Amino acid sequence: MSTIDTQRFREALEEERARIERTLEALRGDHAGTLDDEVEEVAGTTDNHLGETASATVNREIDYSLGENAEDVLARIDAALKRIGDGTYGICTACGREIAPERLEATPWASLCIDDARRLEGA
Repeated sequence: MSTIDTQRFREALEEERARIERTLEALRGDHAGTLDDEVEEVAGTTDNHLGETASATVNREIDYSLGENAEDVLARIDAALKRIGDGTYGICTACGREIAPERLEATPWASLCIDDARRLEGA
């Protein structure tokens, strides 16, 4: 088994976590009110178009999807930081084998080796 520089990965994970939190704050700031408030605001203009209302709805849904994905990545990052803390970082949670360093470089919060990740995606 290779030696993983967990301190470097911890720093990378913490930086990514901070970046995602800033992005979530910006998304939340862009949509402080409810979707109904935003649609009502668009609908209340004198040159209201159905397309503008639809665009507001679609944009809000896209932002919600981005936010949900960001929340999921934050949870994965937190789990990876916990694995660093308990000494199991870089070990596949499904089979117990080492996760390839290249995979961790690409996705430092990966909890599965590439084989198990592919198996899970194919299921």
